[in-house]
This record gives sequence, structure tokens and C-alpha cells, in this order.
Amino acid sequence: MSRRSSAGILLAPLLALPVQAAEVRLPPTGGQYDSQLGGAYAPPPGTTIVSRDREATPAAGLYSICYINAFQTQPQDADWWAQNHPELLLTSAQGNLVFDPGWPDEMLLDTSTAHKRAALLDIVGPWIDQCAKDGFQAIEADNLDSYSRSDGALSMAGNLAFAKALVERAHALGLAFSQKNSVELGTRGRDIGIDFAITESCQLFEECDDYAAVFGRHVLDIEYADTPLSAFTAACQQFGSQISVIRRDHNLTIPGNAAYLYRVC
Repeated sequence: MSRRSSAGILLAPLLALPVQAAEVRLPPTGGQYDSQLGGAYAPPPGTTIVSRDREATPAAGLYSICYINAFQTQPQDADWWAQNHPELLLTSAQGNLVFDPGWPDEMLLDTSTAHKRAALLDIVGPWIDQCAKDGFQAIEADNLDSYSRSDGALSMAGNLAFAKALVERAHALGLAFSQKNSVELGTRGRDIGIDFAITESCQLFEECDDYAAVFGRHVLDIEYADTPLSAFTAACQQFGSQISVIRRDHNLTIPGNAAYLYRVC
């Protein structure tokens, strides 16, 4: 359709130009990693990649990953979800809220329908926007595998559909997007645009090879201090020259806490 100027001159039709996604930069391969989800602190010497909670400040001068709990609630936000969006909390056939048995103060979000995924995107999407505004370079979206704890109420397909929407939101802002655990996805995560993996105990569960087969050297692995030291040692021996491997205390505490532990290969 053509348009006319105020002087009556026929002008060329307006064209809808495609929106170009911002450039996405992945973490440096093999870069020394630290996960600071239990609290931000000065990164250990040599660190080049840091994960921090979305409410924290990015690590200055380092590749900073913004953590969001995209598929479950954070403990401190439980009341907010219950009061404002109870319809987006997963309930059992008996009508009870469904909690993560490993983290019993986290409720599962309901990704079972397109309508609910769209409603969740209206909440989680702005978190990603804020991560970009704050200066993070990537997103760590936790609990993609919540379907495995839902007694069949959620599906891998539903969670992947929601993850795809989150990936698109992140990429449009120039943020890379990580797959947190969920080795059972195979290449499905990469197929929806996920860029790299953050794994917990991939050596302990003999999964490091599987992640590397999908994401190459773009894998960040945490072997926890409450699991055998042999897993960390083996991970360093087998994969330390290819991917980033660290050993951390399970609650990712900060220096000064008696439980704090950070080791690199």
C-alpha cells in the first residue's frame, strides 16, 4: 500500500524491515569459571566467567552469566507467586502444590499449556531484559528438567517450548543462553538455540562426554564438595583441558563461610 505526503506526493510503500538480533557472545572456551549463586564476592584469581543471581551486579570485566529460576519459584518469592499468580503454580491431581523434592521450598511453575507459557513469559521475560540492562552477557535458566519431578503433569516438550521463547528473548538482547543440566535432551536444547551448558556433577553421573558431544568446549561443570573428590580429579584429568571444571561447596557460599570451597583443575 502506498502513502502520500502532506503535500499530496505519492511516496513508496513503507516496508516492514526484519528485526536484527543483537550479537551473541559465548563464554570463552576453557575459561576459569566460578558459580556465585550463594552470594557475590571478588572472583578468585584467574577467573574469567562468573554466574550470579539476577539481582546481583555482574562481575566487572569478566564474562557474567545471569541466573534466573525460570521453571520453579525462588524460596523468597513463594508468597508473591501464591498471592499474584496461583494459576501458574503446578498442582497435583489432588489440588496440592507440587514442590521440588530436592529443594522442598521451591514450587514448580506450570508450563503445560501455551496460554500458561505465555503468561509465564510476561513475568520471566522482563527478568531477562533486566539482565541485559545490568550488563550480563548470558542467561542461566535453572530447572529446565522440572518435568522430571512433576509426576507426568509437565512434559519435556512443554518445557522446551517455554525455553525456546526465553532463548529468543535473550538472543534478541545479545545474551547467550545456557542449558542447565538435562543431559537427556540430547541435541534438543541446541536445536532450539541454546548456546552452551552448565552442568552439575557431570563427571559423577558420567555425562560430561554427552554434553561435550552437543556443545563442544562450551561446557561449564561444577563437581560438588559433598561428592567424592575422585569425581573432580577424574573430571580434571579427562576434561580439564577441554571444558571448565571447578569444585565448589554445595550451597555455593561466599569466602568467610566455614563451608566455602573453591578449587580449579
